[in-house]
Amino acid sequence: MRLRIDLAYDGSDFHGWAVQPGLRTVQETLGSALATSLRVPSAALVCAGRTDTGVHARGQVVHVDVSRDALAASAGRSPDGPLVALVRRLNGILPPDVRVRRVAEAADGFDARFSALWRRYAYRIADRPDLLDPLARSHVLAWSRPLDEELMNQAATTLVGLQDFASFCRQREGATTIRTLLDLSWSRTPDGLLVGTVRADAFCHSMVRALVGCLLPIGEGRRPLEWAAEVMHARRRHPAVTVAHAHGLTLEEVAYPVDDELAARDQLTRARRMQP
Repeated sequence: MRLRIDLAYDGSDFHGWAVQPGLRTVQETLGSALATSLRVPSAALVCAGRTDTGVHARGQVVHVDVSRDALAASAGRSPDGPLVALVRRLNGILPPDVRVRRVAEAADGFDARFSALWRRYAYRIADRPDLLDPLARSHVLAWSRPLDEELMNQAATTLVGLQDFASFCRQREGATTIRTLLDLSWSRTPDGLLVGTVRADAFCHSMVRALVGCLLPIGEGRRPLEWAAEVMHARRRHPAVTVAHAHGLTLEEVAYPVDDELAARDQLTRARRMQP
């Protein structure tokens, strides 16, 4: 059977999602806890979004294929059922910076990565001295100069849509950089914190942080509004674009279609994206 796991973590002390020899990663930590819980040698995990080093998640989604017998055996005599028992068991094993929020049997055709319709990230910035909170330093970027969110929003409009984001992606041989950016907008919380919302069908490596890094100098007034479009149309990494720090970024949500459309979405996503 396939399980869907909804997961949250503080990425501060992780070297990203993906397993790396000798480094602490979310995939290795969760996989080890699952193997221990189910009393199996290993657990092969697939996630919705492979977060980078230092990036956090509130809404990560993972799938794993397990034996029904192993799942039932792991619950022992628990009266709550094997899935509730697995959540409790995992959270008893996992370190405090990783929490399993829910485990459910996945519908037929579900794939945490390829069935997703979109991923939504938030980037949080404190750009005034009164907003600087030492207790939030691990997930809010402290910025020393005020930012104009209206300028950032105007510049962001040129980046939205189905486009080639080669200017904002680390190139990988054989991989496409064409993505559909559904939303890129900035707003203030009631207490004044600046939050960027970024939503797309998928993201390249460091893409969100590069987009933020492009918009920050526009928000400061050091670059004109047109600069974002100039960077995009160059279709290569611009040396003046600094990738924003990882700790301000959080994966907030992943959306999926209704159950009977999961398999079709999987096939569509696996097909190579073509530029319009």
